[in-house]
Amino acid sequence: MRFALALSLLAAVLSGCASHSNRSPDGTWINQAAIDAAAKGDNLRQALLANGPNLEWHINTKASQVTYTNGFELVEGKITSIANGKVHVDYYNYSDELSIKGDELIQAASESGPEQHFQPPKDPAPAGAPVGASFERALYGAYLGGKWTIVSGDGQGSTVQFMPDGSVQGLPENDRYALCLAGDCASMSGEYDSMWLEKNEQGNPWIFVRKGKQLEIFQALNKAAENDMPELHPGNRRWLLERN
Repeated sequence: MRFALALSLLAAVLSGCASHSNRSPDGTWINQAAIDAAAKGDNLRQALLANGPNLEWHINTKASQVTYTNGFELVEGKITSIANGKVHVDYYNYSDELSIKGDELIQAASESGPEQHFQPPKDPAPAGAPVGASFERALYGAYLGGKWTIVSGDGQGSTVQFMPDGSVQGLPENDRYALCLAGDCASMSGEYDSMWLEKNEQGNPWIFVRKGKQLEIFQALNKAAENDMPELHPGNRRWLLERN
């Protein structure tokens, strides 16, 4: 009985030791919680706001540099200390504290935002890609990945694929897309989700509504005065797509 108890205590000690990660904070970290929430198939920006605001971190301890993005801004900080498993980052008028727990990067709650958890991307963007590209790649795959059938609209019956790199196949008159995550495009579309669709680098914003396996894409109508910031609202529906 005592031997069994000793083994149990030893196992507990070893388990506790194994839970402490010595992983380096260097590299790219993405907000997987926001991606998982969006993948459920509801309003995209609400999912991002509820699990944000930050979407991706790049950390380079050798250069004492940190960069993060919230989907609109790129913010650069300087690592001022690394001690007791915590990375202290200073910006112009605030600071962040980062740490590693298991396979997660944890951004501690502060005046700049709530506690957030980040994970390494499973399929990172190619080397040299801008900060935020790995998050977008993972989000696009989770939110719009797979094959869609055009139920209504131009190309009815055709198969559409939104690729993680921002290309789109099978959607008439379009070869690229981008989802609005934050910033000016979000201000212009207000409560509505929006995307950019283009062909040969010429395109327009569109309003979309995702409900489970259905995706509706509407023309974006501007209801603002001529010299004011655009206020986009859904017009006529152009496509209804259903995920296979």
